[in-house]
Amino acid sequence: METPKPPHTASEMTLISKSVAIKGEVLCDEDLYIDGQVEGTIDPKGYRLTIGPNGRVKANITARAVVVQGRLEGNIQASDRVDLKQSATVVGDIVTQRISIDEGVTLKGSVNVRPEGAGQERLGGYDSSSFH
Repeated sequence: METPKPPHTASEMTLISKSVAIKGEVLCDEDLYIDGQVEGTIDPKGYRLTIGPNGRVKANITARAVVVQGRLEGNIQASDRVDLKQSATVVGDIVTQRISIDEGVTLKGSVNVRPEGAGQERLGGYDSSSFH
């Protein structure tokens, strides 16, 4: 009798090590850890992306959560949260629900923190439903 496969666990992760360099589009259906170099677009399809301390990324990122310890040149769109750790350098714009920025982070760009369910139409504009 065959044992059923266990459901997705937090330990399932794709690793791009520091000896790897990728140019192009990176897609995956699990958490992604980058400690190498990536240039292009990154979409871990609703999972967590971590850029490790040796990671050098030039890409626009769409993920559920993003942790940056290395260097990122590009925009972040995170549906849940962004954590910028002490050694992080980010050049680009960030849109997320929650953000954590450690002391010592270098950040050049805009940060847009919006509550869950807020639509793009409310960003930088008036909500006409509040006027009666």
